[in-house]
Amino acid sequence: MTDFDSKPFSYSLLWERIEQEALLRFTRAMSRRDFLKALGAGAAVGAFTPTFSAHASTRAAVPSHRLLPRLQRAAQAFAPSLPNGIAAGDVTQTSAVLWARSTIPGTVVFEIAEDDAFSVGLRTLTAEAVDPTLPVKVDAVDLAAGTRYHYRVTTAAGDSLAGRFSTPAEVGARRGLRFGVSGDWRGELRPYVAIANALDADLDFFVQHGDTIYADFPSLDFPGSQARTVADYRIKHGEVYSERYGLNFWAALRASTAVFATIDDHEVANDFAGGAPAQSDPRFAGDPAARINQTALYRSGLQAFQEYNPIRAVTYSGTNDDRMEDRPKLYRASTFGSDAAVFVLDTRSFRDDNFDSISPIDGLNPLRAIPYRRQFFEPGRTLVGQTQLDDLKRDLLAAQSAGVTWKFILIPEPMQNMGVFGGNDRWEGAALERADLLRFIEERSIRNVVFVSADVHTTFINNITYQAEAGGENIPTGAFEISTGSVAFYPPTGQALVEGAMDFGLLGGEAAEAYRAADIRGKDEVLESLFNTFVLTLQGYDTLGLDAERVRVVSVEGTNVVGHTFGWTRFEIAPETARLTITTYGVPAYSFERLQENPDAVLALEPAVRSRLVIDPKE
Repeated sequence: MTDFDSKPFSYSLLWERIEQEALLRFTRAMSRRDFLKALGAGAAVGAFTPTFSAHASTRAAVPSHRLLPRLQRAAQAFAPSLPNGIAAGDVTQTSAVLWARSTIPGTVVFEIAEDDAFSVGLRTLTAEAVDPTLPVKVDAVDLAAGTRYHYRVTTAAGDSLAGRFSTPAEVGARRGLRFGVSGDWRGELRPYVAIANALDADLDFFVQHGDTIYADFPSLDFPGSQARTVADYRIKHGEVYSERYGLNFWAALRASTAVFATIDDHEVANDFAGGAPAQSDPRFAGDPAARINQTALYRSGLQAFQEYNPIRAVTYSGTNDDRMEDRPKLYRASTFGSDAAVFVLDTRSFRDDNFDSISPIDGLNPLRAIPYRRQFFEPGRTLVGQTQLDDLKRDLLAAQSAGVTWKFILIPEPMQNMGVFGGNDRWEGAALERADLLRFIEERSIRNVVFVSADVHTTFINNITYQAEAGGENIPTGAFEISTGSVAFYPPTGQALVEGAMDFGLLGGEAAEAYRAADIRGKDEVLESLFNTFVLTLQGYDTLGLDAERVRVVSVEGTNVVGHTFGWTRFEIAPETARLTITTYGVPAYSFERLQENPDAVLALEPAVRSRLVIDPKE
């Protein structure tokens, strides 16, 4: 980041400019003629509606990387009439949703069996493809718990792809668990080499943790500034799941395991607040609907999201809450034997409107910051909606009562304290609701709670504390959090924060030169120090890292922040001991320019371990 003004350090300003910087880098990288032509075409028709994958067919242009054996699965994960591959998701002990997008009209055949020869327990389901932009789904039911299934999808054109998924074991079984998490990927940065090693990780499932598209950023297949119609949103989803340079890592990963997908904000529009009045946001204000989550723009974004992911289309009913009634229900609670319970939350559709960001000087001035923070403690403010909060509490308590060891709460934005800078967009902005949940967890002795988040394009590892009032003491809990970096968003937040700190003069001279010369771990050590000093300590929060008195940490490898890579995080529970190993993988972050100039060099990158924690559960 190189365009910061010379002014006092502002964490919020840095954070807000990351996405602006990413947009500038992309538009600069496209040729001026092509970019203006694309925007001009969009303006001429009122909405840009190119055909799918207009820029994706580049197999012949750069073939050498396809010779690498480790990339073969990504080269074979799609077919001419199945450009986005196939997927399975929303698995339960007895069911799974199977998904495909056929570009050829006609019957799509889904075969399911208990062996890869499709000879044991074979059953067949069908769906009709009527629109090349509209995926099809079937719900496979009456499955057996704790079983690996193989499935095969065949289109009317005769193209066929095979995948697999596993149903969760019943509570009482302890078989161990392996799952992956990541979020945030831009269409022009595909084919996403950062998740290459996830294909062979033998995962039970993978969480696609929000910002699965950037509907409000231009990209190769949709260079408009904001998707608006269902057709627009379909283009964005079709783009991120399409091949590039003859490789499709998402298709390969989604075929290798089940997925759980959820939204953050960019599936609709940046920082939208679904529960807020439609007239409170100019992007939705022309719609006659009462709330943002009732507007045409929201409904179009959610429709396409549900179409392009293997999830069930479920709505809330009987809530007696106008912000939630008849709205999409993305909350899911699943148990995986007695090893773990997983709770996937929607933190966008029902939240109250965000407060305006505080200015840099005011944020560090207690006389200004404390009154600002008091807004976060306004009674009744919500991030998730009362019904979803009640469901989470009920299911957490049920998991603890059933003897399930680990409880993973998947929320798109971080739960850990990062303060007034950006807190208005996280659960800190509904501080009493946040405190209520954490107090409930502590008072009901719900142990081994791990919050897993995305959105911030960097891994931050920290304790979870809460405050009962603005400016109050930090009340500790036994919960902790791992945020995961992006699959592909350039620049990553950690890198942008350090570069911004250098521009603000907080890191200069020999220290700046040492940072530039350091390897990724050395850069992350600088980032951790800066974040602790200028964000957490100044606001009176815990510095990054886990409290050994409250979390049974066995070993730590790497830093408490990973901020210079693209990647994903793996969670693995040992069946005999329930020991939890959390490993963050990453490749050096790359820009669109670098990918364009030398795709072979980018696609030769191999994800490496950037951080690893080993933790024993509390009894």
